[in-house]
Amino acid sequence: MHTHALGTTKPADHVDPAWLGPDSGVVVWADLMNPSPDEGRILSEVFHFHELAVEDALGTTHFPKVESYNDYLYLILHRIDFKAPEHCFRTYDVDFFLGPNYLVTIHSGDSRSIEQISAICARNSLALGEGPAALLHRIIDAMVDNYRPEIEELGERLDELEQEVFAHSTPALAKKILDFKADVSSLRRVVQPQRDVVGRLARREFPFIDEQISYRFRDVHDHLVRLADESMFFQDRITSLLDAHLTTVSNQLNTVMKVLTVIATVFMPLTFITGLYGMNVDLPHFGLGGERMFWVLMVLMMTVTGGMLVYFHKRGWI
Repeated sequence: MHTHALGTTKPADHVDPAWLGPDSGVVVWADLMNPSPDEGRILSEVFHFHELAVEDALGTTHFPKVESYNDYLYLILHRIDFKAPEHCFRTYDVDFFLGPNYLVTIHSGDSRSIEQISAICARNSLALGEGPAALLHRIIDAMVDNYRPEIEELGERLDELEQEVFAHSTPALAKKILDFKADVSSLRRVVQPQRDVVGRLARREFPFIDEQISYRFRDVHDHLVRLADESMFFQDRITSLLDAHLTTVSNQLNTVMKVLTVIATVFMPLTFITGLYGMNVDLPHFGLGGERMFWVLMVLMMTVTGGMLVYFHKRGWI
């Protein structure tokens, strides 16, 4: 928790309700990480936020949105977390309450963006002295900047999948592709509405965002537009990759079935000949018998096998 007054930024361990008045001359930033029920009561008892907004802020993950409550804004945005070694992609929501002279952030777990801005506020009084809207921009801008290395990790992972598909495609590879497809779908579900939320801030739809701050949000909106385009490009690539993988596996199966069919077809006349002369009845031996007839049958079966293989080759079946 930080407060800014008389050009100085200081840490604080509580929120004085007198600081929240529009004429107090104090700018407050309250950051709640994994708030307990007791800590969560500060939202309703000190800041007097609407109960539905408080419920959303303390609840499970929600999609990005922005809502106006007359004297403050309530926003939900998402930070990204992609762990490449575990191939694990997650997004976590960060809730913001923006008022005339205060900003409240609520998040689960550590947030790189908020930690970065908190360190800046501790070193530079201007960071909080510019006002809560400028501080909101700093945090959102840092969140969006942190998307870039994670998106690059996803791109590298997709390149590896493409190499696997065309080098040695196996049926087990389908699970990896579907897992990646789920990650990309999660990214699209977050980035696209987040782009719309920041777009509303950039268009100055709310009185808390002045003209200068709206220009800053335009730059963030441009970054999110590019991220949304990349997520759609990833979606197209992974869909095409899945089709290519299924086609490759199907072709491999067809090749195996063709070989098995050729083997079965070749053995059909051999089975007929051996079955015919293996019956316990008198059959014509054409003046041959015993060992001679055995070798005649062997030559006959080899001739039939060779003839069939030559025929199959000429027809392009093998």
